[in-house]
Amino acid sequence: MDFNAIRDQITAYRQSGLKLFTTSSFQTHSLVLLHLISRIDKSIPVFFINTGYHFPETVAFKDKIAGMFELDVRNVFPLTPKNMQKDLGGKLLFASDPDYCCYLNKTQPLEPVLAAHDVWINGVRGDQSDVRKRFRVEEPAPFDTIRFHPMLDWSPKMIYAYRKEYNIPHHPMEDKGYFSIGCEPCTRKLDMETGSREGRWFGLKKTECGLNTDLVGKG
Repeated sequence: MDFNAIRDQITAYRQSGLKLFTTSSFQTHSLVLLHLISRIDKSIPVFFINTGYHFPETVAFKDKIAGMFELDVRNVFPLTPKNMQKDLGGKLLFASDPDYCCYLNKTQPLEPVLAAHDVWINGVRGDQSDVRKRFRVEEPAPFDTIRFHPMLDWSPKMIYAYRKEYNIPHHPMEDKGYFSIGCEPCTRKLDMETGSREGRWFGLKKTECGLNTDLVGKG
């Protein structure tokens, strides 16, 4: 979808009385959607799932972008304290059960937000994973809501061109070799010696945190 189509669809949702929100991890590729929204409707809230495990650079960058784009960025925090996020052996869950860790720190905290809104503007792209390439522009989501994927057909080339046109900054961790940036315990930099490009959940078959699997309608 191009800018005009995205703007028209968001306007149509608004005119129907639907409550919209978006989420962002504030990675570089995520910023194009935020910039698009800032051009269309700055009042749409942007929820940042603050897991407590983010790099300090990510949190600072989030604040910088919020000010730069004049967006209403809100933090969402886990409901379960970290001292209760341990397995029977005392290990924190990111080390022993990363799927459950993601549920407690990312998926579960977003459920009340989803329940309080009607449309989730989600910036997934079809070229990012096998899971995401099967999505449609609109998908049902829990709590009788809609996931709207306006950037599903965007390519890395389109992302780069948009960023260049509007002079959008990149995440500071990229300068340190990180290109897929999530929670600090589960993120590693690009390994030039081994050729590894796995930035998240290294060594695991895990590719999604749950936001794009658990929070998608089953029908």
